[in-house]
Amino acid sequence: MDSKWKYYAGLVAVSVIWGANFGVSRSAMETFDPALFAFLRFGLAVPCFFLLLKWKEGSVGLPWKAVLQLAGIGLVGVTGLEIAVMYSIKYTTLANASLLNVAPWPIFAALFAPLFVKESFTRRLAVGGAAAIVGVTFIILGGKEGFDLSSDHMIGNLLAFGVSVVGALFNLSCMSLMKRYSSLRVSAWFILFGSLFMIPFTLGGWGKVDWSGLGAGHYAAIAYNVIVCTVVAFVVWNASMFKIGAARANFFRYVVPAAAVIAGLLFFDESISGWQIVGAVCMAAGLVWISMEKRREPAPVLTRMETREGVVP
Repeated sequence: MDSKWKYYAGLVAVSVIWGANFGVSRSAMETFDPALFAFLRFGLAVPCFFLLLKWKEGSVGLPWKAVLQLAGIGLVGVTGLEIAVMYSIKYTTLANASLLNVAPWPIFAALFAPLFVKESFTRRLAVGGAAAIVGVTFIILGGKEGFDLSSDHMIGNLLAFGVSVVGALFNLSCMSLMKRYSSLRVSAWFILFGSLFMIPFTLGGWGKVDWSGLGAGHYAAIAYNVIVCTVVAFVVWNASMFKIGAARANFFRYVVPAAAVIAGLLFFDESISGWQIVGAVCMAAGLVWISMEKRREPAPVLTRMETREGVVP
């Protein structure tokens, strides 16, 4: 079997993990302030990333230039995006936030890709992407909440749409660094900085939590977010995205709302409509069509820091 399929499988698996996390996070938000919960998710993941990096690659360092680049990526891609997502959900409907966040993201990734990497927007990608967009629209709007463009939701709508633009640029900005360093090293450093920049936004949330009253469910939610949704998911997604290409990989984000709908059915007794089933089929067909396109393998990712003078310890 062509090795590319394991990377497509990785993208689907991560999207399912992130989609299921909507249900987990919804329960956690009843106890934790959103900014605090996001900080716990990424902040507690930082030691895991660096321990894994040291074990796998023997070093954790980076040149100062790369460190500064990753600081900027962490500020925008972790701190900024997480906060924007949080407030977009607060100031608009869940359907609006999901559609404006998820649907345009891969389109912007495909449009901006030539500015960062040598990727072309092919006819197969356009056709498969269009089918996937139609499918994810049915999935999101087929639920109880419709799309609402009233002025009351304008701030949230703009934030959600901005997330898709900035998110695409965030993904693409990592691609050039992953040509020189492993996806694990890149992920570890930008999540470190993203967590640090998030601290000021958590200051009002610590005192609101009854820490002594936390149960096994709360700790399980935190562990799932830290280990599965962050450490495992970010490494697998970035590694797969590097192999498949940012434009193609980001269309697999459309699996996220489908997984979220299924999580709602399993954990919150939410219903699934016929339109959502049609959307899931349409989306799956589009993603399979994209996956069948042949693509040249990029240069292998360096697993250690290398320069012209040799390996840096």
